[in-house]
Order: sequence, then structure tokens, then C-alpha cells
Amino acid sequence: MPYDLMNAVLLPIDMQKAFDSPSWPRRWNTAVDANGLLLLDTWRAASKPVIHVRHDSVEPGSTLASGQPGNVFREGFGPRGDEPLVTKSVNSAFIGTDLDLRLRRLGIDTIVAFGISTDMCVSTTIRMGANLGYRMVLVEDACDCFDLPDGRGGTIPAETVHATHVATLGFEFAEVVTTQALVQALARAEAA
Repeated sequence: MPYDLMNAVLLPIDMQKAFDSPSWPRRWNTAVDANGLLLLDTWRAASKPVIHVRHDSVEPGSTLASGQPGNVFREGFGPRGDEPLVTKSVNSAFIGTDLDLRLRRLGIDTIVAFGISTDMCVSTTIRMGANLGYRMVLVEDACDCFDLPDGRGGTIPAETVHATHVATLGFEFAEVVTTQALVQALARAEAA
């Protein structure tokens, strides 16, 4: 991994229970929780900063609305101790929040991002972060997304949606890594 993880933050995005609701389309990545939890455990063990992102929808009837059961974090996710939480109501963690200010105050230059969904809030946050000058790292196997209607009566499988967005992000906006590659890179950095 070419990025120095010395000034990096882990940014779990929208790891919330709502996405298990039957009202959402099919997701594909059965390992998303295990990979995300491994990242959190490894990052915390290295005493590196974590900033959590939660979507507080303002859309009427949304399963992600504040106060709804789906708004809460999935098991094992969410802040521990003094880990900060950024709440958003749009698809970028930078819009209407103090995320950029928090990162700059911490001296962060690299953001390691994962979450749900690859093509929406994860992608938008990574694109904006890159445009703001951060080095972005996408942990692709700790992300998940949904089948999408293609606008012509068909469905684009979630696996295709994910692969396409990962390719786009990797081409211009982020380095794409796996959970294991990141865990190993962090272990090497800690040993150095």
C-alpha cells in the first residue's frame, strides 16, 4: 500500500440495521459485517482514530430516520468510548457536517472508508474526500450494495453495481484494497 497510514482515519459509513429490512432490495456481500468488524478491531488495537458516520434520513417513512429501529448501528458497529459520530442526511459525509473540520484538526491526510452502500454514500464520500485533497482508500470487501432497477424494467445485480463503482473509484478517486491487505499493511506500519 503506497499510502502512509500514520495520519489515517477509519471511516465506517452507514453500518446500520435498516439495510436488513425487507423493504430494501437484495444485497450481495455476506462478509460485510465480519470484514468491517475486523477493520474496526485492528484499527482500535493500533490506537488509530475512527470517526463513525450514520445516516439520519429526513425522508418521510424512511427506515433510516432518527428514532426508527433501522437507524441504529449494526451489532458491533458504532462509537466506543470517545470515538466521534458524524450524522448526515444526504449521501456525502462531508455535506452539512463538520467532518472536514474534524479531519483537519486531527492532521488527517488519508481516509480509509467502508460501508453501505458502495454506489451511494460510500462512493459520494470518497469522491468528495478526494476532491478536498484527502488520499482515499476504499476497502472494497467491507462494502455492500443492492440490486438496482435499470430504468427499463430490468435489474442490475448488486455484484455488478459494486464492481462497476469499485472500478470507477479505483480509476480516479481512491486506492482499492481488501480487508486482509489493509490489516497486513497496518501490522507492518505498527512494526516499523
